[in-house]
Amino acid sequence: MNKKSLFIGVIAVFALTFVAAVTLFNSDKATKETAFFNKNASSLERASAPFKGARDAKVTIVEFFDPACGTCKNFYPMVNDLIKKYPGKVKLMMRYAPLHQGSDQVVKLLEAANMQGQFWPALETLYANQNSWVTNHVSQPNRARVVIRGLGLNSEKFSADLRSIELVKAINQDITDGKTLNVRATPEFFVNGKPMPSFGYQQLTDLVEEAIAQQY
Repeated sequence: MNKKSLFIGVIAVFALTFVAAVTLFNSDKATKETAFFNKNASSLERASAPFKGARDAKVTIVEFFDPACGTCKNFYPMVNDLIKKYPGKVKLMMRYAPLHQGSDQVVKLLEAANMQGQFWPALETLYANQNSWVTNHVSQPNRARVVIRGLGLNSEKFSADLRSIELVKAINQDITDGKTLNVRATPEFFVNGKPMPSFGYQQLTDLVEEAIAQQY
């Protein structure tokens, strides 16, 4: 065997080894993703959680968020664009992850608004005025309540709902599920049960488009 043939043979073996390694890696990745989903499926969604998009959409983005989070505020319009780009195919479900000091009280305001069908206006108002009720990354619940006062909510029902068992259960479930899913920062996204491989809008978009290709 001459040197040229030997070189070609070595390259061929290397290529086959590389392809086998990539195949094994992808298979292992898929197995881990399936195991993650199977283990945590019950923690991903809450039946009463606020959502937007078609109820029967086959692709679900679950976002764990904190209304005091600046990155959550910045991602909000971009995630909306994804829903608009794929009408009827993608929906967004919001889960509470009050990681900032004081946000545990602010998410109660949002859930009380949700119980009157006003979650999205309340969230958008809080995001739009975030600088007025968040100081040095600390939420000021009384200021946040003033911000959403102009939404025309039934004040008596709002106050009663803030003390309701249903509200406390909903928020506690989100917090518990967030811990199960190892949510340590916001926003944290899952697309049809898959976490993002790394944080970024492009990574989220890739996951959504991958899920659409699989479901439609």
